[in-house]
Amino acid sequence: MKVKTSMSATTPRHTLLEDIQALLSGTLLVSLGVALVGKAGLITGGVVGLAFLMHYATGIGFGILFFLVNLPFYWLALKKLGRTFVLKTFTAVALLSVLTEIIPRVLEIERVNPVYAAVTGGLLMGVGLLILFRHRASLGGLNVLVLYLQERYGWRAGVVQLAFDVVILLASVPMISAVSVGISLIGAVVLNLTLAVNHRPGRYMAI
Repeated sequence: MKVKTSMSATTPRHTLLEDIQALLSGTLLVSLGVALVGKAGLITGGVVGLAFLMHYATGIGFGILFFLVNLPFYWLALKKLGRTFVLKTFTAVALLSVLTEIIPRVLEIERVNPVYAAVTGGLLMGVGLLILFRHRASLGGLNVLVLYLQERYGWRAGVVQLAFDVVILLASVPMISAVSVGISLIGAVVLNLTLAVNHRPGRYMAI
């Protein structure tokens, strides 16, 4: 079953070049946010947060874990959101996995204030996800479920994502300090507020 949307046949569609630009821009912004959050020893929500937890616990590279954690979610995306969405999402996940491995080699951050990292990192990731969402793509994982719930029931993506993120942040308590968890929550709020305010059903018509 494919998700029904309110888009009409006359709704303007993104061109291939626009989609490519969006995938590159969105994943680059998210990767910069991930770099700031990781440097400050913080955590974030969604499948990115899950990959961070596994990275802190095992020492395995974030990019590799992020790619692997996403694999089970492609089935849901294929069944509910269609092949085009899956292809774009797979591409975005692969790009982010590569970018997060490359950035430490091209951008050296010696020190960053944790609060600044949380706020700016959350904003960068929120804007990056917003770009991907508006081009019918995501970063897999919980983003797939969140987008499905918004398209199927009209639930705001940012609000639902924040609920999931709070659970993930609480799960990180054994691995990082309570102070870091609290600061990480600020970043999660910034990220999801960005989505909640700017990604509402029916507001953005291009597909």
